[in-house]
Amino acid sequence: MGKRYRFRYDERLGIRLPELDLDWEMYTEEERAAILLEWELIRGTIPDRVKGFEELIKEKQEMLNNEENFAESCRLNSAIAELASRINDLHLWYRVNQEMGSERIHN
Repeated sequence: MGKRYRFRYDERLGIRLPELDLDWEMYTEEERAAILLEWELIRGTIPDRVKGFEELIKEKQEMLNNEENFAESCRLNSAIAELASRINDLHLWYRVNQEMGSERIHN
């Protein structure tokens, strides 16, 4: 039997995300442990990814503060909003999978 899960790189977030073919309860204890181990390694990189996006936001806000061209201001605002959305998504991934590991591994 082949793997029933994988981790695919997400260009937008800059990390690999889990893709599970089954409901969590359908995996064997060994599969769950392997998934959680790999996820914890990836999850540990999320704070640095967030920090990188926050730095980009600061740079773009600085540019926005000095920008007089309306079209360019709109572009910068859109870029800032997209970066903030990525940070939000990373926070969601960080928490949701933390809960999966801590609550379900002890069943």
